[in-house]
Amino acid sequence: MIKLETELEGKRALYGEVCSLFENHGLVIGGNWEFDHGMFDTTLYSDEGETIYLRLPFQVESGMLDEEDALLVFQTPFVIKHVANIGLDDDESPALASTGLDQFQSPDDKDAPIHQKTNWALEGEQKVAAIIDEIEFSQL
Repeated sequence: MIKLETELEGKRALYGEVCSLFENHGLVIGGNWEFDHGMFDTTLYSDEGETIYLRLPFQVESGMLDEEDALLVFQTPFVIKHVANIGLDDDESPALASTGLDQFQSPDDKDAPIHQKTNWALEGEQKVAAIIDEIEFSQL
């Protein structure tokens, strides 16, 4: 994981105001969100089971994430690499296979080493800077 040095950390914004802006930059709410925290994610690179993500984590300071007026407080953005398990699942369950629930496997490595860290950090920081230029942050 590469923690990024940006102006985003500690900034506040309303969920409803940043959601479509983030989508325009290719960022979506990651699958592991809760009503009080989550991450906006985008893929920076993907090839043969290796994926490098830019993640913008946040806490919900007031409201709940599914509400337009939820106030988000951003934490330190980071770049992370996942290496997917592209082989057969050794723990395959016949019950899961018959229901179609076994189609997604956990990554082999959720925080794999990243080569060319300087390049990925720069790319992530530039993407975050472009987004920051378009956001109206709350002064609350």
